[in-house]
Amino acid sequence: MAIEQPRLSHVNPIPVLVVLAVGTFMTLLDLTIVNVAIPSILDGLNASLDQILWVLNGYSLAYAVLLITTGRLGDIVGPRNLFVVGMGGFTVASALSGLAQDPTQLILARAAQGLGAAILAPQGMPILLSIVPPKQRGSMFAIFGILAGVAVAAGPTLGGFLVTHFGWRSIFYVNLPVGTLTIVAAMLIIPDLRPGRRHRLDFLGVGLATAGLLAVVYGLIEGERYNWGTVTGFVTIPEIIAAGVALLLVFLGYQASRQRGEPLLPFAIFRTGISRSCASSWRGWASPSWDCICRSRSITSPCSA
Repeated sequence: MAIEQPRLSHVNPIPVLVVLAVGTFMTLLDLTIVNVAIPSILDGLNASLDQILWVLNGYSLAYAVLLITTGRLGDIVGPRNLFVVGMGGFTVASALSGLAQDPTQLILARAAQGLGAAILAPQGMPILLSIVPPKQRGSMFAIFGILAGVAVAAGPTLGGFLVTHFGWRSIFYVNLPVGTLTIVAAMLIIPDLRPGRRHRLDFLGVGLATAGLLAVVYGLIEGERYNWGTVTGFVTIPEIIAAGVALLLVFLGYQASRQRGEPLLPFAIFRTGISRSCASSWRGWASPSWDCICRSRSITSPCSA
């Protein structure tokens, strides 16, 4: 993402923060809300254990792998626009998840949900940097992070209530009114920030980052299934993870060579107050979300924060 953002002093940051927090809340809620519905989905769709696991993992995989790419796309077309697109995709995919008639349909719909979540998730930071005064950013990001952490923790509780009283499909349908209202609120409240200069999409950087993250996250998700051994032929889980790490190291080296141009990952963010201000927000959702990815292989132990 771009580091320098023009600050809009005339915009009240509180309503904007609420809209962004609701969007993020919904996407993180869906990391854990499905876990308690697993027995009902198994019976309702006659799904196998592996299929149910990919109902969980398809969302997490799409979400984790595409964040860097969608962050850059927000710089190109405007973060408010991508937030709305992501929320719209997430809402439509939620409807498709609720309407799924077989496990394959549900897996595909959940992956589409993860794609929508990945599109909207990185857009909040540049928006907040543009409207929040520097002295207030720490508290704003702390609030954002706390709400995100609450979303992950609330998933099993809300999911249990909905499944018990309304059936497993309701855990997806609940996103429809909230998503629709969030889209309307975003269009009315969030300013349409346009990039001050033309940005380009670094296709090589995107390819390296996406392939590296895909290999690492896939290896961690599927490791237990293959007993951390052979997947097929001579390909093993450790080799997949090692290849992902190698690609990410190549990505970092490539980005280091582009720091004077327009890198996909500006290293300057790690030397500024922005990274320190964002730390609590990152901890608010990254740790429990990563925990869910690593533990999603265990059906009898739903994720919790």
